[in-house]
Amino acid sequence: MLTPIAIGIDVGGTQIKAGMMTKEAQAVRTDVFPTEASAGREALLGKLSDLLSHYRELARRNGWSITAAGVGTAGFVDIHEGSVPFASDNLPGWSGVRLRDELEEASGLPVVVSNDAHALAVGEAWAGAGRGLTDFLCITLGTGIGGCRIVNGRPDYGHSGYAGGFGHQIIVYGGNPCTCGGSGCWESYASVTGLLRLAEEAGLSGASPERLFADARSGRADAAALIRVYIGYVAAGLFNLVYAYNPQAIIIGGAVTAQGDYLLDPIRRELNDKLMPVYRAVQIIPAELGSSAGWMGAAQLAFQSGLDR
Repeated sequence: MLTPIAIGIDVGGTQIKAGMMTKEAQAVRTDVFPTEASAGREALLGKLSDLLSHYRELARRNGWSITAAGVGTAGFVDIHEGSVPFASDNLPGWSGVRLRDELEEASGLPVVVSNDAHALAVGEAWAGAGRGLTDFLCITLGTGIGGCRIVNGRPDYGHSGYAGGFGHQIIVYGGNPCTCGGSGCWESYASVTGLLRLAEEAGLSGASPERLFADARSGRADAAALIRVYIGYVAAGLFNLVYAYNPQAIIIGGAVTAQGDYLLDPIRRELNDKLMPVYRAVQIIPAELGSSAGWMGAAQLAFQSGLDR
């Protein structure tokens, strides 16, 4: 009997992460490559189609049976249509793409499409830091900020499937412009992009996030001050979410969480100092699956979709 597997793909503004997964959460293939979003919609669709074709051939050679493919993509996803009605400039031209239809036609595979942050949260609930939790939020601090609420192992999609746009809560009225077309969004201050903008404003342009944190750790005063400001912005958005949802925990993933407790401990202190006492039980937990969470969650959504054949 052929081994059933699902393909998972995580489409971000900077990188595409992909892999193949068994129902027992065993990865049998992983890949990472640049999105090259500036090349536009058709180039990105071609890249995803080529990837699915490559995986189909790998499955054939290895005796695996692909049941379905799951795609988690940046942007707001209509989960019923498998389309992306709106995406920010992190993925130019991506708004309006009928992603499920395009990829099913190109690959011949059943495809389920979700927002990338929803997929990441499902991955953490299935095989990562969310195991054993019944009600938690998952936040990704990457090129942008995405989020999802998980209740009893399933994403809360909201009325139309667009719940979790946490990065676009306004924390500074009339503040920095955001790729969504608004201004003052949490994403403009607490994403990696926001961190680099803060660095430029502080005269530290050209430094990577890793360099900024390394300089802060080593005692460089200007970098340490910048990181304190950045942590304050991260905490500001989390305050709002704790008050809105009263979650059991908040799982934080994304590029900057590689800093571990150097980032998370000050956030925990900020929340403990400033939240009303009844809300302070919320746990702040690092994501466990790292860069694999999104594509693993997309694969799990493919398994959950009932598209097995």
